[in-house]
Amino acid sequence: MRTRLHLRPAVTRWVPLTLLMVLPHSFVAEPAEGNPGGSALLQRVKRGWVWNQFFVLEEYTGLEPLYIGKLHSDMDKGDGSIRYILTGEGAGTTFTIDDSTGDIHAIQRLDREVKSQYVLRAQARNRLTDMPLEPESEFIVKIQDINDNEPKFLDGPYQATVPEMSKVGTPVIQLTATDADDPTYGNSARVVYSILEGQPYFSVDAKTGMVRVSLADMDRETRENYTVVIQAKDMGGQLGGLAGTTTVNITLSDVNDNSPVFDQRLYQMSVLESAPVGSVVGRIWAKDRDVGVNAEMKYRVIDGDGRDTFDISTDPSNRFGIIMVKKLLDFEKKPSYTLKVEGVNTHPGPTFHNPGPFKDVTIVHVSVEDVDEPPLFDSEAYFMELPEDAEIGTVVKTVSARDPDAANNTVRYSIEKTSDPDKFFYIELTSGSLMTVRSLDREEISWHNITVLAMEMNNPSQISSVSVAVKVLDVNDNPPSLTHYLETYVCENAKAGQLVETVTAVDPDEPPAGQHFHYSLAPEAANNPNFTLRDNQDNTAWILTRRGSWSQKDQTIFFLPIFVSDDEQPVQTSTGTLTVRVCSCDHEGNAMSCNPEAYSLPASLSRGALIAILACIFVLLVMILLMLSLRRQWKKPYLCDEEENVHENIVRYDDEGGGEEDTEAFDIAAMWNPREVHPRGKTRQDMLPEIESLSRYVPQACVVGGGGDGNVQGYVLAKLLEADGDACAPPYDSLQTYAYEGDGSIAESLSSLQSGNSNADHEYDYLNDWGPRFRKLAEMYGVVEPHSPPVW
Repeated sequence: MRTRLHLRPAVTRWVPLTLLMVLPHSFVAEPAEGNPGGSALLQRVKRGWVWNQFFVLEEYTGLEPLYIGKLHSDMDKGDGSIRYILTGEGAGTTFTIDDSTGDIHAIQRLDREVKSQYVLRAQARNRLTDMPLEPESEFIVKIQDINDNEPKFLDGPYQATVPEMSKVGTPVIQLTATDADDPTYGNSARVVYSILEGQPYFSVDAKTGMVRVSLADMDRETRENYTVVIQAKDMGGQLGGLAGTTTVNITLSDVNDNSPVFDQRLYQMSVLESAPVGSVVGRIWAKDRDVGVNAEMKYRVIDGDGRDTFDISTDPSNRFGIIMVKKLLDFEKKPSYTLKVEGVNTHPGPTFHNPGPFKDVTIVHVSVEDVDEPPLFDSEAYFMELPEDAEIGTVVKTVSARDPDAANNTVRYSIEKTSDPDKFFYIELTSGSLMTVRSLDREEISWHNITVLAMEMNNPSQISSVSVAVKVLDVNDNPPSLTHYLETYVCENAKAGQLVETVTAVDPDEPPAGQHFHYSLAPEAANNPNFTLRDNQDNTAWILTRRGSWSQKDQTIFFLPIFVSDDEQPVQTSTGTLTVRVCSCDHEGNAMSCNPEAYSLPASLSRGALIAILACIFVLLVMILLMLSLRRQWKKPYLCDEEENVHENIVRYDDEGGGEEDTEAFDIAAMWNPREVHPRGKTRQDMLPEIESLSRYVPQACVVGGGGDGNVQGYVLAKLLEADGDACAPPYDSLQTYAYEGDGSIAESLSSLQSGNSNADHEYDYLNDWGPRFRKLAEMYGVVEPHSPPVW
């Protein structure tokens, strides 16, 4: 039995019918030998399927699935026993098959630009046994293109630049549009270019898409930017083709096709005559319609009477010319200048319709304005020399300044105070004569740097200054002196002619030929038997011994006066003293011991030392006198010179102490030691009457144990005798009234407040025991003895 399997494709109006031929193999059934049932065994014979590719249109938009074709086997009897299977790319998702009928449909929209073909595999199996009835076979479904994509400019919009004044046909930019349709099938991908906007300035090549200049002599200074719209259309530009557009922004680049022109034919400028060198006067501008380097300018002064006075430079933007002062100006000498200035392009370009010359010329007139200038000295600085012994009033120099203005105002001179703080110089107000007013001393100040001021009389704000340097020349007015107070020693074992000391001298003067000193012993020591002096003629001298056998027992100190003189005129001299001690030395000549005491004071004791000694003595004398005066004041009684205190006085107290029982008001224990009660210099003499008034009635038992001098009663009596013998002591016969007396007082109350209430008579016999100074008080109370002498 032979079977055939066919694929019946769908027939559309776009694709001609394509028969997919299948060359089948037969399934042959032959009886098997030796089969007892006599039944025949079936043996499957493989059949080979041959499939050809076929086309399916893309972008199907119908509502029903797109029918692709039909899969059929010759063994299919139409009873549904055969199951058709479809596998491969898109099987089950893009393509489906009816497993009973073998119909194949597309269930998704097909897009050739996404996938142009699909490879599928077909197979027929027994539905019950799932045994393959035909071998698996492969076929291709190819998607046929339609014109569903317009051309696109992938890099748009575009920017392009072309020089101005370019010729017709100058290429500007190359454009390319792409079409996603199949270029091998029909005209769907055949693109044609055209220009929609930008005529007549630019054009585009229809085939290549090259944009070119189509209008000659386009001027950037007239119009710089252009917008060009380019279209690309497929189907060869035929009706029904799809189109895409893009924009090209074209800018004309500048070329140097314009000459510079000054905005003014004549510039008027002014500048103050006080303007410093380098100051800006003004600026000019040669305008150029070009831009960038084509508009850069260079300026120069080519003529005029001010070409040496003014200069011109270009600003950092290379556009403007800046006129500056080259030399100092003077209105009185020249009030105005004229300049002829040229401006030239620094980058002249190719010649178009403008042949040049790419430069221009203008005139600049500069007026110098007058200002009130300060006085001007006839020299920038003055230098002079003056000997230090110049007399006061010597004219050092006469400075001169004038007013440079046309008014020529009067000038007055003065010295700046800080330049001459010690006021060594004076300048005459009107003449400018500088003279000395103090003696000069080169050794103190060798240079004087003076600042002289010149001021206009009519305008004090106009002041100028000049430096005057005065060098003080040296005069030999200082004597030479030994370098320091010399003191040396000579050994006891020194021999005659032995070097004792090398002396040198200094001189604050500075002679031009250098210092040269002469040394010798003073005339009073010219025949000194002990020492001699040798002048070395090199500003030093040697002190040598004249004898030997030195001994400290004979003499320990020698004073050697040395005479020093210089070599300048007038010759200056001085005398210094060298102290030589006699010392015991070791074998190397080093001093071991010297007697520190001298027989006489040095003859050269300075005046300052004597003044210091006398001042110390004076201070000691003043301190001694002050101490004696203070000691006398300590001994002086409190009421010695107070005449009014001698009379009877009533002293009133609001409260009275508690007597002996009052330990806070009065410490009676302090009375047992009189030495401690009255420390030196702190005695209260005005308290003595109160103490003595109670001492009579102090029981003797209270003072037992005080010991000898510690008896209070004896102590009080001793003080009474001392008071009687002191003429300066105040009288103690004054009445003291107490409002209240402390309880337990032996003297009881002395107050008149309580005594008025008692008829008892008070006894004041103890007043007679107090001595003659209390007689007045005893007389007042009627207790004076009948034969006692009068009190006064």
